[in-house]
Formats: sequence, structure tokens, C-alpha cells
Amino acid sequence: MEKIFDCLIDSFINNKVGITEDFLSVSLARHLKENLNDLLHNDQLQNAGIGNKNIIDQNKLIRSDVIYWLDRKHENQYENEFLDLMDAFIFYLNRTCYAGITGYEFHYTLYQPGAFYKKHIDQFQNNGSRQYSMIMYLNEDWKIEDGGELCIYQNETAQNIAPANGKSVFFKSADLAHEVLITNKKRLSITGWLKVD
Repeated sequence: MEKIFDCLIDSFINNKVGITEDFLSVSLARHLKENLNDLLHNDQLQNAGIGNKNIIDQNKLIRSDVIYWLDRKHENQYENEFLDLMDAFIFYLNRTCYAGITGYEFHYTLYQPGAFYKKHIDQFQNNGSRQYSMIMYLNEDWKIEDGGELCIYQNETAQNIAPANGKSVFFKSADLAHEVLITNKKRLSITGWLKVD
């Protein structure tokens, strides 16, 4: 895995946006996708909000996705496998880059056709704990016409990233504005943040 971690970190250092195509194995991505579809089927996803626990607003004119927070308390084999992977990545990031990451939070994210998330920054105004944003995609056979790209703004340039299966994206939470463009079919991912106390 260190080779994949290096690819993600090196592309982040070079471009301020780290991207690797195979951060999630095909098997793990498939099982996480099955988990997310089961959560949808069992009506366990919640409307996503804007802000943190102290200040939260659910405004579907800004974002229209639904989410479910990952937690080891769920005792789900594949959630735990994913969180083990994140533990390994954070250990490697801290060892090689002295990042000082002490925690994380991740949720499943689902955009139904027509859903989007307008341009925003991931860092809260009243809490600076989020250091890095990460997204891992769970979409097989994604095509250009499916839309749903992650659009990252940097130096007045927009970079569109297709949400292809297994791909991971990594960037500083406070630095880069980004949005999720309107998706034309169901779009699945795991989204989260590496944090400091």
C-alpha cells in the first residue's frame, strides 16, 4: 500500500490535489458500495447539512446529497476494513510528512440524479480541526455524460475529476474551493476529513 500512499501524497505535493486511481481495492469498493445501497434500501441515509454540530443548516439549494457516518461501533466488516486502511494511511502520512493528524471522520455519500453540492470550502469558520479532505469513489463504469464531477478551483482554474471506482482525491480542507457538479445518475462515495485536536 505504501506505493499507492506515495502516489497520492506526491501528486498532492506537486499539484495541491492528490489523486490515485486504486486507493480502494476492487473488492473493498464493491463491498462498500453494497453497504451504501443497503443503507439506501433500508432508509438509513439522512439529508446532508451545511456547517458542524454547533451550526447546521439543511439547504437543498446548496447541497442535495444524503449521508451516513461510518463508525466502528457498527461492527461492519467492510467499514472497519476501510477505517483500517485510513489508519494505515494516516500513520504513513504522519511518519513521512509530519502532518500531525490525530483523528478523522468519514461518511458514505449518495447523490441521486439531479443532485449537486455548490462551491464551498471544507474548513468550518468556527472550528479549524479539519486539515485534509479525502473522497473515495464507488462508481463502476462512470462515463463523461454521467456528470457528477468533483470540480476543484485553483488559481482561477477549474479541475474536473470524474468519480470513477476506486479513485481517491486528497487536498487541504482550508485551501481549495470545490463543488460537485449535477450528476445524471446515482453517484456513490465515501467522503471525510483528516483532523487535528
